[in-house]
Amino acid sequence: MSGPVPRLVVAAPSSGSGKTTVATGLMAAFAARGLAVSPHKVGPDYIDPGYHALATGRTGRNLDAYLCGPELLGPLFAHGAHGCDVAVVEGVMGLFDGAAGEGELASTAQVAKVLRAPVVLVVDASSQSRSVAALVHGFVSWDPEVRIAGVILNKVASDRHEELLRDALDSVGVPVLGVLRRAAPVETPSRHLGLVPVAERRRAARDAVAAMGAMVADGCDLDALLGLARGAGPVTGTAWDAASALAAPASPASPASPASPASPVRVAVAGGAAFTFSYAEHTELLAAAGAEVVVVDPLRDERLPEGTRGLVLGGGFPEVYGAELSANEGLRADVAALARRGGPIAAECAGLLYLCRELDGLPMCGVLDASARMSGRLTLGYRDAVAVSDSVLAGAGMRMRGHEFHRTVVEPGAGTAPAWGVRTPARRVEGFVQDSVHASYLHTHWASEPGVARRFVERCRTS
Repeated sequence: MSGPVPRLVVAAPSSGSGKTTVATGLMAAFAARGLAVSPHKVGPDYIDPGYHALATGRTGRNLDAYLCGPELLGPLFAHGAHGCDVAVVEGVMGLFDGAAGEGELASTAQVAKVLRAPVVLVVDASSQSRSVAALVHGFVSWDPEVRIAGVILNKVASDRHEELLRDALDSVGVPVLGVLRRAAPVETPSRHLGLVPVAERRRAARDAVAAMGAMVADGCDLDALLGLARGAGPVTGTAWDAASALAAPASPASPASPASPASPVRVAVAGGAAFTFSYAEHTELLAAAGAEVVVVDPLRDERLPEGTRGLVLGGGFPEVYGAELSANEGLRADVAALARRGGPIAAECAGLLYLCRELDGLPMCGVLDASARMSGRLTLGYRDAVAVSDSVLAGAGMRMRGHEFHRTVVEPGAGTAPAWGVRTPARRVEGFVQDSVHASYLHTHWASEPGVARRFVERCRTS
């Protein structure tokens, strides 16, 4: 990176401390000052980046060392932050929490160290006074390579409470950069997989983001925070670029394909309220590989776009919109027809459910002889995966890392091969490969293996 963008990381001792409110509010407050703000989220989260995008007017991007490898953190950050005045990185879970059993891998602390970015710690102070000093001191001293440059106190009850907290923190030597009151009126409703995505409540979400921005601007020292961001350490490296990534040598199980002809091949990508889980780099890679990417909304569009040769169905909440998806018989029939004529389809999680015969008794596309239903059990975690069947995405033996996050169960029928062998830590097979269809619960980040996009587009071209 030449002239690295000023940046800071917003972290917390644990989930539920208020870091999403503070990070999103800080992005909105900086943007209100006329700054071009680059939004980032540590980890595989798809929902928070939607709120970040509302706050900044720019695409929210993820930084995940488990899915992409630590070596891509800097390049992906530089790609997203290009041309911006400041970048705000929202952490995940607690500052030092990452992939289970993998040390600091995929933690906010690791991202802060790779980016050489100062950390602002958001502390829920609602049930403590002097003890806040012990808490902050522990986080400051745990890893000297992580620079905790300031604290924002959240859920402070009164002026007297604030005074006690500030007095306690004087002994730690970490400045208080903001104080947010307990009764802040910010509505961010949640359900079974986290916050309700922006696409489902756009007007209310805009109001919530505006309230976050006003609250942070009123309660935090924006000049001091911007000064911290400008004091971030130098970072070297080249910004990630989709075309350059595709030009790099492919992995042995994902061999290089011939250069794409000048004319693009049309690939539809599911969007709309039911399919909100996707990484921006996926569409960038598809386009660089020779695809004309068009968006199809399975809640509204009754046909696939004219000339569609392949379909990418990402994650989201089909279980919430099951009735509406089922009622769109025209598009369901079109998807099934695409599969029958050999058009490549890549589906992740929600996309898998949509391709099933039924979801909670409601007819779906019927591409796969499988039945899906909601369950009370949350399946969550990073996965090491190896492709066990040749497919439109991967050759057998290709390794990728992924993430599962769902409360549904799929009961398979016959006629399919598994997509992945995964370690969770027990070993099992997962997903479906059937003719030109690759469907799985596993969310993957294609920047880690750009050949996936190249292989898919070439299969679309030759199908």
